[in-house]
Amino acid sequence: MSSVVETVLFVFGLVAAGYLAGVTNYLKVEVGDAVAEFAVSVALPLLLFRTMLGADFHGAAPWAFWGAYFAGAVVTWAAGQILIVKGFGRDARAGVVGGVTAAFSNIALLGIPFMLGVYGQEGFETLSLLLSVHLPVMIAASILLFEIVGREDGEKFRLGLLVRAFLRRMFTNPLIIGILAGLLIRISGLELPGLANRLVDAIADVAAPVALFALGLSLRKYGIARNVKAGTALALIKLFLMPALVLGSAWLFGLPPLTAKVAVAAASLPAGVNSYLIATQFGTGQALASNGMTIGTAMAVVTTTMWLAIAQAVFG
Repeated sequence: MSSVVETVLFVFGLVAAGYLAGVTNYLKVEVGDAVAEFAVSVALPLLLFRTMLGADFHGAAPWAFWGAYFAGAVVTWAAGQILIVKGFGRDARAGVVGGVTAAFSNIALLGIPFMLGVYGQEGFETLSLLLSVHLPVMIAASILLFEIVGREDGEKFRLGLLVRAFLRRMFTNPLIIGILAGLLIRISGLELPGLANRLVDAIADVAAPVALFALGLSLRKYGIARNVKAGTALALIKLFLMPALVLGSAWLFGLPPLTAKVAVAAASLPAGVNSYLIATQFGTGQALASNGMTIGTAMAVVTTTMWLAIAQAVFG
């Protein structure tokens, strides 16, 4: 068995273990919520904090990297949104949820441990460049589109409300706080005391497996509901169209091999819990997001492996 396939199976095996723990009621839903909250609010932010302190981003081509990735994300978002509105006859607000689900990769709970396993610390540091802008860009886009499609006839565009909602989401997000705190300490030139380093390391080192197990538990919670066909269609767009587009744009942008492979790998990941949370916040499309996330995660065991092999063949 190749090391890449073994890593993919290991990563998704931990997700499956969390799912089985939930589906068999070995762990209660409340426990799953607590594990997920620990992963997102404590362990992953500290892992990102530690990475920002010591990462070497030289040669990672952030502008080209971001451009290549988001070029694919924009087209995929539009495809998902149009599919839900035109193909499945849903309203414009549900269409926005379709776009989010088709383009919002799970690069936190799934992507961080996945990239560490496949491309090591250097790959994770490259992914951190995307993490630093991915959530703000995708959240801002979803808030803006919901503001546009959700207005009543004649209602004014509420820019101030939009900006406040965006800033509130960003500066209360633990992942963003972890990234910013690490960058600030790095820029200041300060060094953490030895005991503080040990405490950060102790928690950061368990972030990856805990995040994957928490993801599995969350899939049991959200599950597969109605609108299975629409959710499956969104999962297929996410797992096939988006990585294909990002691979093409990475080649056109001339990204370095590792950066290009990280971009394709990130694009090949399924949608995550954020798409469901956005749908819940705006009160529409919850089943679309839940199905797209759950079905996509199951399919990604095969499709992500395929895209890793294709990216390796193209970029070396």
